Amino acid sequence: MIKNEEFQDEIGDNHISLSAKNPVRDDAFDISDDEKIEKIKKDVESILITLGMDLTDDSLKGTPNRVAKMFVKEIFGGLNPAKKPKASTFDNNYKYGEMLVEKNIIVYSTCEHHLLPIIGRAHVAYISNGTVIGLSKMNRIVEYYAKRPQVQERLTMQIVQELQIALGTEDVACVIDAKHLCVNSRGISDIESSTVTSEFGGKFRDAVTRREFLDYIKLETKF
Repeated sequence: MIKNEEFQDEIGDNHISLSAKNPVRDDAFDISDDEKIEKIKKDVESILITLGMDLTDDSLKGTPNRVAKMFVKEIFGGLNPAKKPKASTFDNNYKYGEMLVEKNIIVYSTCEHHLLPIIGRAHVAYISNGTVIGLSKMNRIVEYYAKRPQVQERLTMQIVQELQIALGTEDVACVIDAKHLCVNSRGISDIESSTVTSEFGGKFRDAVTRREFLDYIKLETKF
């Protein structure tokens, strides 16, 4: 048991992902959001009481309910497939055949190892093969997959895969540069470091095309 706990701590402390998919149970949506909020509220109450907090204080009285609603409705809302954004696509009637880049998309996610924030920017690009997608939909896809307990590598892959399906092309790329508060505020407590992940599909695997994309987003990291 101790060895297993040490192994689990090592995975979490080193931010290692063991699955390309979010580990969600099959029965995850058998109960309603309201039921989840009530259950989480009681759990948060228990945590705060165990820590010695006085929940009769006006400042803390509503905290369990606020946290529960935030978990279900906001920061983990991307777990619910019903909230998946519809990727509206259109025919590329104006025959634009160059790279389209949407950069500096704000990423707010949560590290699944410590439940602390991941904050950064995503840069997404694709080359149309006859289909284009609304610009805001790219932001919404990033937001949807970010609003889960995540690891950054998986998030990067999910964004690319979703856009590849929507656009019907492999020619999609994503780079995310983000700070992990589980690194910045605890453990090593390195407030300056950030993590860069990338996923390149289709034509973006070509060195020239990839470099053009990285030049657009002014990222000096070499891949």
